[in-house]
Amino acid sequence: MRVLLTRPKEDAALTARQLALRGHEALLAPLLSTRFFDGPDVTLDGVQAILATSANGVRALAQRTGARDLPIFAVGPQTAAEARKLGFADVKSANGDAEALARAATAWAQPGKGALLHVAGEGNDGKLAARLADFSVRRDILYAVTPAEKMPAEILAWLGQGEVDAALFFSPRSAAIFRDLAMKERLDLKGVLAVAISPPAAAALAPLAFAGLRTAQRPNLDDFLNLLT
Repeated sequence: MRVLLTRPKEDAALTARQLALRGHEALLAPLLSTRFFDGPDVTLDGVQAILATSANGVRALAQRTGARDLPIFAVGPQTAAEARKLGFADVKSANGDAEALARAATAWAQPGKGALLHVAGEGNDGKLAARLADFSVRRDILYAVTPAEKMPAEILAWLGQGEVDAALFFSPRSAAIFRDLAMKERLDLKGVLAVAISPPAAAALAPLAFAGLRTAQRPNLDDFLNLLT
């Protein structure tokens, strides 16, 4: 299948390789761009572990500290893999979403042993900290993800030529950005299969009409990509 990826380029390259291993061709056209914030080293005094809800959080952290010895509690396999690639030695994956990460963190950490540091992006809703009420949770905003203002020309051309078989949506935010731009362009998506990583991501695509809509039962990458059959 020819699969549209609208992820930021840092994430899209890895996903494209995973799609190729499954026999699919990735069509890359980011609708989001990532900007990492400059600043002093992240303060890690009194921190027992890092909460990472995205690969970008790990990348941002790695740019703001040389420390690699603190445990990384990652939301899923892709974030965990990025942490290991950047040299973090003690990495655990919750294999799910932020709710799964909160549940796992309560088993992996102890409230009296120090704070949990959530490395987050601008606009983060703070719900992860609320799920960890027994812990001291500190949140550092280290990056921003900016949406495109118009649909990339590549997407318009691929759709116009009938070259897109499926489109992947990795978050409610990215799905909503695609929806708004697609509606503005009045795109015909009836030949495209939409695949969403979670029910909220699927819901954000309404009212777009696709050839079909599939939703992962668990919000992790393997289950998600296995829907491309």
